[in-house]
Amino acid sequence: MFRKILFWMHLCSGVSAGLVILMMSLTGVMLTYERQLLAFEDRVYDRTPLAEESRLPLDTLLGLAQSLDGFEPDRLTLARAPATAIEFAQGRGRSEFLDPYTGSVYTQHDGSMAALLANVRGWHRWFNLSGEERAKARVITGASNLLFLFLLCSGIYLWLPAIINRTTMRLRVWFHPLAKSGAARDFNWHHVFGFWAVLPLIVIVATATVFYYPWANALVYQLAGDEVPTTANISAEPVIEVPVPAYQPIALDRVVQIASAQVADWNSLAITLPTATSAEYAVTIDQGNGGQPQLRHTLSLHADSGVISRWAPFSSQSAGRQARAWVRFLHTGEALGGIGQTLAGIASLAAVLMVWTGLALSWRRLRAYLARARRQRQEALTAVTAVDH
Repeated sequence: MFRKILFWMHLCSGVSAGLVILMMSLTGVMLTYERQLLAFEDRVYDRTPLAEESRLPLDTLLGLAQSLDGFEPDRLTLARAPATAIEFAQGRGRSEFLDPYTGSVYTQHDGSMAALLANVRGWHRWFNLSGEERAKARVITGASNLLFLFLLCSGIYLWLPAIINRTTMRLRVWFHPLAKSGAARDFNWHHVFGFWAVLPLIVIVATATVFYYPWANALVYQLAGDEVPTTANISAEPVIEVPVPAYQPIALDRVVQIASAQVADWNSLAITLPTATSAEYAVTIDQGNGGQPQLRHTLSLHADSGVISRWAPFSSQSAGRQARAWVRFLHTGEALGGIGQTLAGIASLAAVLMVWTGLALSWRRLRAYLARARRQRQEALTAVTAVDH
């Protein structure tokens, strides 16, 4: 009885959320190598320097960026690789790439890959909607993601055959050569892909739940034995920003030297510039590929003296904050490098096939039920007709 109830809950959940899960899984496959694809598109900004060339001071490059029409950069990103251009950014809306040796501003490429991936990401999260419609879409994708988690967990139990032996187990973990009909093939594929992909999919889907629901986010901290961060009550009175007295900031190259003293083998540095109300440099030091939280550290410096005000390597963070950082990049697999991304992409592709075969099996079950009902009605009508005669 329990298995029958669970099966119908599994089937109804799959039918209800199947198309949304299919969309999220398919777009997840397309986003597998998003970071690498964006880097590939930006490779046009890289060049191998000549032997006699030397890098310009970062403050000089900053001045050149600030001279661009309507551009007020608030952060810059530089890589250790000598061929990589330096990116200056103003919020999330505009970026400019400068040659670190000549200071020339690169002509922006068409950004077709970035635009495509942005649209795919929008579909993955909220059907690519905006404004108030986006919040409504998140309710649907969040609920579908939660139902997907239930499908995976219930599927583990339903995957087990009624009679467990070597033959029945082999048919559930590998493709059946005699599964020729559509129903037999879909049944076999649904179980095979589910067996091989269930564990990475549980990680992917469970971590996505944290992005949708505050209770899931709080659960991460609680499971790590840490206090859940709370947002302080904000006064209804407007916040008055006190401007920082005039000062002479230290050179950006000095900031790089201080950061290098903390982590010598960094791959990239993202430096947030001081503002009128914050006289500090904030530096994110990355030793990895940009998606490995255990290799990301933060450093804050007094802009006028270079004195370190805060040094926070990943290991110094609380267990809850470390766990929350892992959640973000376990969802995409990036936390485990290229192998993790590939595994996440394969699991997402398996999810596409699981949803498709599951919906196909449900459709065949419905057709069989309707055909059986029509046959029973016809038989009943025939019986009544025979009695009348």
